[in-house]
Amino acid sequence: MNNRIFVAFSLTCVLMCLPALAQQTEQPAYKNPQLPVEQRAKDLVSRMTLKEKVSQLGHPADAIARLGVPQYDWWNEGLHGVARAGKATVFPQAIGLAATFDEPLIHQVAEVISTEFRAKYAETVRPDGSTDQYRGLTVWSPNINIFRDPRWGRGQETYGEDPYLTSRLGLAFVTGLQGNDAKYLKTVATPKHFAVHSGPEPTRHSVDVKASKHDMEDTYLPAFRVTVMDGKAESVMCAYNSLNGQPACANDDLLKRHLRDAWKFEGYVVSDCAAIADVFSGHHYAKTIEEAAALSFQAGTDLVCGWPTEGRVQYEKDALENAVIKGLMPETVLDQALVRLFSARFRLGMFDPPSMVPWSKITAAQNDIPEHRQLSLKAARESIVLLKNNGLLPLKKEYKTIAVIGPNANDLDALVGNYNGTPSKPVTVLAGIKKRFPNSNVLYAQGTGLIGPATGPNAEMDAIKAARKADLVIVAMGLSPRIEGEEMKVDAEGFLGGDRTKIDLPAPQQKLLARLHAEGKPIVLVLMGGSAIAANWADENIPAIIDAWYPGGEGGTAIAEALAGDYSPSGRLPVTFYRSLDQLPAFEDYSMARRTYRYFPGEVLYPFGYGLSYTSFRYTNVAVTPSVVPGDGSVKISVDVENTGNITSDEVVQLYLTHKGIAGAPLRALQGFKRIHLTPAQKTTVTFQLENRQLSLVDETGKRRITPGIVEVWTGGGQPDARFGLRKPMGVRTQFSISGEASLPE
Repeated sequence: MNNRIFVAFSLTCVLMCLPALAQQTEQPAYKNPQLPVEQRAKDLVSRMTLKEKVSQLGHPADAIARLGVPQYDWWNEGLHGVARAGKATVFPQAIGLAATFDEPLIHQVAEVISTEFRAKYAETVRPDGSTDQYRGLTVWSPNINIFRDPRWGRGQETYGEDPYLTSRLGLAFVTGLQGNDAKYLKTVATPKHFAVHSGPEPTRHSVDVKASKHDMEDTYLPAFRVTVMDGKAESVMCAYNSLNGQPACANDDLLKRHLRDAWKFEGYVVSDCAAIADVFSGHHYAKTIEEAAALSFQAGTDLVCGWPTEGRVQYEKDALENAVIKGLMPETVLDQALVRLFSARFRLGMFDPPSMVPWSKITAAQNDIPEHRQLSLKAARESIVLLKNNGLLPLKKEYKTIAVIGPNANDLDALVGNYNGTPSKPVTVLAGIKKRFPNSNVLYAQGTGLIGPATGPNAEMDAIKAARKADLVIVAMGLSPRIEGEEMKVDAEGFLGGDRTKIDLPAPQQKLLARLHAEGKPIVLVLMGGSAIAANWADENIPAIIDAWYPGGEGGTAIAEALAGDYSPSGRLPVTFYRSLDQLPAFEDYSMARRTYRYFPGEVLYPFGYGLSYTSFRYTNVAVTPSVVPGDGSVKISVDVENTGNITSDEVVQLYLTHKGIAGAPLRALQGFKRIHLTPAQKTTVTFQLENRQLSLVDETGKRRITPGIVEVWTGGGQPDARFGLRKPMGVRTQFSISGEASLPE
């Protein structure tokens, strides 16, 4: 070959090889922060082998070193603070947060929780980007299941029994967790458990829940719809139970028809822990674990939380791999799940330079700071509900000797509930009383255990003697996360598997309370716990009762301040306090008939939305515009609220609608609430704008419609019901009519 020919040949080779060489040195698409997230995720997944794909589908996702993918653990809990990750700000348990009826506060609480997740992540993430369990940014909260029955031990994790209240607070929590940046998520929120998960605990891995189309659309699904469609939740957790014949994590109606098709959900679905295995071993819906995995992922589940965690979900991972190899599902199903999962990790900024991610500016020093604990104190104050007061409260004088008695008086568990972090400076009821009343001699005696005798001989008598010496007795009783909660073993009458079979004050506590009452001293009963307690005897005999729930790390301070009158308690009940279980259907019956304030026609101990104050309020000048509303219209309702007492206080203004003469309609339904702050003699106008779904009803076929007819309106400090006698709140009535009709989307 002569030189001229050689040069020409070489030049041709160079020109032909340049594109290939450029392609080899070009940055992979998934590493380019400027490209769309889904494009990056698809590019990354396309480079994986089947085994590598499967390695990413369990809550501990393995590292793929050759692709620069770090190990990541998806399991993180943030129900009312960063949980299970050491010191953190602990807010009131979710049911206590619900009692605030304060949507902006819940958003602010979630913002703080997400900041502390980022702080934990910044502190513990390794140089290669890998994380440990409970130190990541994918938060398995909030729990927006409906607390339909007071027996359920996990009801403490929810926002109560009302779908509208749950929807609004769930929306506030989700948006607070995920942040407001246009490109990067602060954390991922995961509304759970989808759907109709609300006890009993002992049968949750095998029960097939039967729920009507009406109850699904009217009660069980609205909060999920709102958090997905309005809140843009990045993730959803599917439940253990089956629903109408299909396990929730393999349920076509839930995951396909509602979540993906009707609600246009684009995020990922994670299973509850061991729920995929339950499809096979619990529900017997599949013949093998491979078939269970295939059915679940084809229905729309994307990520497995496995159990036990020690096996690193290998049981389910092997099942997924074998399901593809055996032809039970195409590999493209895994690809789709992986694109959703990696899209979330890209949106969290895990593969991008920290300088591009605004949330990376949060440092480890921003965990559990004084400002966060102050917000926890504010939430605790707002959560406390004054159930009864014959004039004893607020305490009007200094008491020489105060006896603080009861199993929850000096107990950390009674502050934090479940799914909790560890408060760095916890204030128990006893500590709070001692601090707030420094000039009083404060005596303490446990007196009794929660469900049995207290430790030590004659404990009930170390209590009676303390009461005899005291001028005032403060008794802290109720429940505890040691006796109510998730799938527990509690060996005591009235308790089963974490649930309750009785809703009275536990017998040992009731016995002690009666003995203390017999001493003739003024008594304040502080109820603590995550559910309704049928404290009928106490309501008849004890002069003052408050419900403090599980009030968080600052709970003792908030309780003491409430008793002293440093602020007026103004929380409201997010659940109905029934008088007896005889008033309710069987726990296993998921029909909403005769359940919750919306459908229960009888007389209760304390109604949903109820709470007393140290002052009084007057409602006047209610106005409705327009008085006739078309089927596609809206209505504005305004009312003047005045503080007519002599104490500054919050008031929770509630709006209830009753659709007259329409079969299947609730007796009444909350469709608006606002928490306001008024000084003595101060008056303000509160306005509600109702439209669309707030004006609608669900028919027996599950279709949501605007229906013509008269709509009665009550705006006041609680429900509009004469059955509550002296507990009937102040408020005003009006009405409007709907002239047209319309069908609304699912």
